[in-house]
Amino acid sequence: MYKLVVVDLDGTILNSYGEISETTKESVKKCLEKGAKIVIASGRPIDSIKTIANELGIEEYFIAGNGALIYDLKKDEIIYENYMKKEKVLEIIKICEDNSISYNVYTDKTILTTNLKFNVLYYYKENLKKEENKKTNVSIVENMYNYVKNLNEEKFLKITICDESATIFNSIVRTLKEINDVEILEVSHMSRKIIKQGTEEIPIEYYYTEISAKNVDKWDAVEYLARKLNIGNEEIIAIGDNINDKKMIENAGLGVAMKGSAPDVINVANIVTDSNDNDGVAKILEKYI
Repeated sequence: MYKLVVVDLDGTILNSYGEISETTKESVKKCLEKGAKIVIASGRPIDSIKTIANELGIEEYFIAGNGALIYDLKKDEIIYENYMKKEKVLEIIKICEDNSISYNVYTDKTILTTNLKFNVLYYYKENLKKEENKKTNVSIVENMYNYVKNLNEEKFLKITICDESATIFNSIVRTLKEINDVEILEVSHMSRKIIKQGTEEIPIEYYYTEISAKNVDKWDAVEYLARKLNIGNEEIIAIGDNINDKKMIENAGLGVAMKGSAPDVINVANIVTDSNDNDGVAKILEKYI
């Protein structure tokens, strides 16, 4: 019997418009009522995930920053953390600035950016539909290097690097791989999201990678949480679509890839469910929980 379901957000439980269907909400509700634990595992920061957890009725834990932290909703506190060191963040910022590459710095509280492009533009548009207390915090700063250098209490989850050109993107990734003591996500395909603007649908497409502290992975956080809850790996379902989900899908008792997932993710999954636009997560919950 499966006791713990770990589910990714973007491309998985959220559809292409960043929404959760009523069908999926109902499936999550039924699973929670049966006593199963459902944990969100996302690259997003705390407040963004907290809003979605509340929407789904999840009241225990979630994983943020691709495994950089575990948050206890009942106690309203972080119970596990592995943050990037500020000097590494500054080193990466300088490389991005010198090469005119788009990047964002994720702290535990907000997403720092110098302009609204790519994934941050998606969050910004998503915020326009939300109440003030449910928005993903996005802060636009003029001089990122100086801003980060002068921060005292911020904790750094990750940095995302984005570009529309595969050539430029691959070049910067090769440079970033020379940095010691960080993890660089190997993403070979484009990210595709859709923004609704009136009756118009605007696609956002870009290549991206994510950089975090050494040994940060969703699965490492899942294992920590499973031990705390006395749940074995064979009792875990992990559902995702991207490379940052690969390790947890590969190691969980039941690894589930969404239809249209990255090929490397599909290759390690036990099964492939329907797409995020066709209630793929709900179908797994209904069948196995």
